[in-house]
Amino acid sequence: MGKYIELTSSDFESTLSEGVSLVDFWAPWCGPCRMIAPVIEELAEDFDGTAKICKVNTDEEQDIAVKFGIRSIPTIMFFKDGEMVDQVVGAQSKQALADKINSLLA
Repeated sequence: MGKYIELTSSDFESTLSEGVSLVDFWAPWCGPCRMIAPVIEELAEDFDGTAKICKVNTDEEQDIAVKFGIRSIPTIMFFKDGEMVDQVVGAQSKQALADKINSLLA
C-alpha cells in the first residue's frame, strides 16, 4: 500500500533527484488542501513503485516554499530527475494529476 512522502528541507533534493515526483505544497489550515488530501493519498497508492507522491507542509518548511516561490496553496509541482517540469495551482481532479504523472513517465 503506497503512502505519500512528507518532505523536509533535509531530504527534499535527495528524494526528488531520480524519477518522477509530484509534490503537494499544503498547510493544515488550507481548506482546498484538505479537500485534495484524499486524492494525493489515492495517487500515492496508484503510483506506488512508479512515481513518488510527496507533500510539503509550508508552515513547517517555509524555506522550501520560499525557494520555489509558493504564493498560494495548494500548489502541486511535478519533478523529473530533480528538475521542476510543471506546476498547477489550486485543487485539481485526480484524473488531471494522474495524466500529468503518466505523461512524465512515458
